[in-house]
Amino acid sequence: MTDSPAYQVLARKYRPETFADLVGQDAMVRTLRNAFKADRIAQAFIMTGIRGTGKTTTARIIAKGMNCIGPDGNGGPTTEPCGQCEHCTAIMEGRHVDVMEMDAASRTGIGDIREIIESVHYRAASARYKIYIIDEVHMLSTQAFNGLLKTLEEPPAHVKFIFATTEIRKVPVTVLSRCQRFDLRRIEPEVMIGLLRKIAGAEGAEITDEALALITRAAEGSARDATSLLDQAISHGAGETGADQVRAMLGLADRGRVMDLFERIMRGDAAGALTELSAQYSDGADPLAVLRDLAELTHWVSVVKITPDAAEDPTISPDERARGLAFADGLGMRPLSRAWQMLLKAIEEVANAPSAMMAAEMAVIRLTHVAELPSPEELLRRLQDSPPPPAPGPGGGGGGMAHGHGGEVQAQGVPQPTHPGPRGPSASYGNTVVALAADQALARYPTFEHVLDLIRANRDVQLLVEVESGLRLAAYQPDRIEFTPTETAPADLAQRLGTALQRWTGNRWGVSVVNGCEAQTVFERRDAARLAIEEEARQHPLVQAALMAFPKARIKAVKTAEEAQVEAELDALPEVEDEWDPFEEE
Repeated sequence: MTDSPAYQVLARKYRPETFADLVGQDAMVRTLRNAFKADRIAQAFIMTGIRGTGKTTTARIIAKGMNCIGPDGNGGPTTEPCGQCEHCTAIMEGRHVDVMEMDAASRTGIGDIREIIESVHYRAASARYKIYIIDEVHMLSTQAFNGLLKTLEEPPAHVKFIFATTEIRKVPVTVLSRCQRFDLRRIEPEVMIGLLRKIAGAEGAEITDEALALITRAAEGSARDATSLLDQAISHGAGETGADQVRAMLGLADRGRVMDLFERIMRGDAAGALTELSAQYSDGADPLAVLRDLAELTHWVSVVKITPDAAEDPTISPDERARGLAFADGLGMRPLSRAWQMLLKAIEEVANAPSAMMAAEMAVIRLTHVAELPSPEELLRRLQDSPPPPAPGPGGGGGGMAHGHGGEVQAQGVPQPTHPGPRGPSASYGNTVVALAADQALARYPTFEHVLDLIRANRDVQLLVEVESGLRLAAYQPDRIEFTPTETAPADLAQRLGTALQRWTGNRWGVSVVNGCEAQTVFERRDAARLAIEEEARQHPLVQAALMAFPKARIKAVKTAEEAQVEAELDALPEVEDEWDPFEEE
């Protein structure tokens, strides 16, 4: 009685052995074939890409191709290694003495690299080339990379390096510049489904196309992940595997039911959405997985809205495709974007909540209420169509901090008063004393506003704040200032202001304190002007309507039409025009 052969997982059993076996990497295979054909094989290669796309496998195929001698022992480097000669067999089994594999994730130091540097001077024991395969090369330390540089720059003719990494940005440019780089792409869904169907057929397993599509979607372009999932699915289905079994294996909710929940949410049907969520939970769905599925669906519908061709994904069933196109056609980008942002926050909350189901229910309730909020354009249209409210009585006007909806009302087209006092050109003199006659020098400061400009130009922020908030100007002429200080003004304000002006202008200034002046400070004048503008804006019928609709809102800023136009031109980005919700009932 003979022992049956040990079971080998599908990811190893169907690992590519030649370039012809590699799937989804046609550009790289074509380049390597041309290089081998022209005998222009690089001294060092670097393979980059996500996990499971074949980086290490490609490195071994290249090693076999460079050392293959053919079944008759007389062959040269080839892109079609025979798989039968001693070198191909030894490399395939990972036991070739001249092909050394090192995992940089566990051997990161200069000491590990020094072994390689010292051994490259010795010729290969039996093969044509001595080949060093370093996996996850980005994990090497800076010292280790520096130790490799000289060898990479002038390697012996019998030595080849092949690096693999998932983090190409962490590899120093000095190393990258000495390697021929290959970017291994994610495997396209059509190609992946074909590969899985081929492997399932070779294993004699019955598995539906919908199940293969679910596996392909979960693998996210990784052939190794897809093959491993197929292995689990075949075992799970005991020879005949359907979509329900794969969905249960992956912990996924039924895609159709996710769409049902999404539709109820976008309708604003809170009760229906909670009922559907509860039903899915009773059937074993994980609340966190449901929210993740909702986020994935929201993203896909948004992409389909912008690029309808994205709906032609082979991993999407015809029914899902039809419903997704209907969602994309009927929903605007704003509710989709709102839902996406809220789902990201909800996923984080559910992951950290004591009760995942309660957190998921609260998230669904929030989502259904946000779905009902009108867009800014719709809100403006409603306000314009509503009759103007009665004029507010004394003390009215509805101020206050916006807590309810976070509303901020901005009135445009309201003229702003000009700044009091004439303004001339400001000049910055730093600490330089200008050698001019006193009357000529002081003529540069005909008004007190010019003194403020001078303080700003010299960037004395503390003095500027103290002058604007603590000085009630009683009299001014170039070289003399009289003022009454406010209660909060520092005691030495007159002395410091006079000293600063003399330093900046080169002329003595008389700055003195007088009693009895009740003029407004600069801060008070500005505040009064702002309040006057806000009061004028508050009388606008549209603003009154907004304040009536949102009683806790406040006017945060008032902009002229010209200012608003400039801001709009600076911030404007092209938007997809919103359409009204198709699920809204007549």
